[in-house]
Amino acid sequence: MSTAPASGDRRPEPAAEPAPNKPKPRLVFDDPLDQQSSDDTDRGWGERPPAAGSAADLARFLDEKPPHHL
Repeated sequence: MSTAPASGDRRPEPAAEPAPNKPKPRLVFDDPLDQQSSDDTDRGWGERPPAAGSAADLARFLDEKPPHHL
């Protein structure tokens, strides 16, 4: 008796499916310093958009008051 599998018992391996045609990311050779980053804006530094009214000014003052001014 042989322990080798019979030739009819082998299943063919599934053919590898071709990868979908994805466009390759294009290379960009622009100067990255020409673009504005989020740090270049007031919002990037955590600033709030200007609000009208003295109540908004008071709220901002109280939010930004240093702890030693309590």
